[in-house]
Amino acid sequence: MPKMIFVERDGTPREVDAPIGLSVLEVAHKHGVDIEGACEGSLACSTCHVIVDPAWFAKLAKPSEDEEDMLDLAFGLEKTSRLGCQIVITKDLDGLTLKLPSSSRNAMG
Repeated sequence: MPKMIFVERDGTPREVDAPIGLSVLEVAHKHGVDIEGACEGSLACSTCHVIVDPAWFAKLAKPSEDEEDMLDLAFGLEKTSRLGCQIVITKDLDGLTLKLPSSSRNAMG
């Protein structure tokens, strides 16, 4: 099974199992990682914002226009920012490393 590494807000890396076909958001929730996902993956918020390790960023599918629009609302946006609900785990993403932003902005609440 592929593995994924979440770098927690305090800088601690946390390796978890990442079943193929699940989104990063779903993997995070499965393992109790602190990613909100207020819209439950419906691409209506930016609370599942993650920062992809630059070594992995080019290996991901390009974000859709809708994802880019939602990312514009994310707190602490970086060049390798993505929404966790839009990254689906494949065998090629074994070892994917993501950093949690220092905070998130929930426009849904």
